[in-house]
Amino acid sequence: MARVVTKIGDVFRVKHDDGNAQYFQYVANDITQLNSDVIRVFKKIYPLAKSPDLLDVVSDDIAFYAHCVTSLGVKIGVWEKVGKAPIVGQLDVLFRGSRDSGRKLGDEPIKISERWYVWKINENTEYVGKLEGENQKSEIGVVVTPFDIIHRMKTGVYDFIYPGY
Repeated sequence: MARVVTKIGDVFRVKHDDGNAQYFQYVANDITQLNSDVIRVFKKIYPLAKSPDLLDVVSDDIAFYAHCVTSLGVKIGVWEKVGKAPIVGQLDVLFRGSRDSGRKLGDEPIKISERWYVWKINENTEYVGKLEGENQKSEIGVVVTPFDIIHRMKTGVYDFIYPGY
């Protein structure tokens, strides 16, 4: 299989089962989180038969940001690269991670964390402890699978366990 190359600015289409499509754009690499791809998913849903102008797509309201591997999603066929567009607006997104997420074999998973840190793309992390105020609006910053992205696009939430606040 040929190597899939994705670049910042690339726009991707996800086909939904209902005959519609939703788009996202690869907007940055985040050195703070494994130099992973950062995407922003747009809210608007389009009929699959329609090919919207990509500048209109990337100017739409943002549903969420996430870290993922864009080339993997293309490779396994869950989305397709449809073009390239300029990055519109600011990338002023706050991500969060927990120092106590996950669990050891035999332990109960952490349900509520008070060991959070937050960061912005390519900036240092800041330990904040309990999530309060604006930090509660931060995006989960772990690198997720393409299937996690699709699930969140369809439902608005991830389906994996991550400690709450």
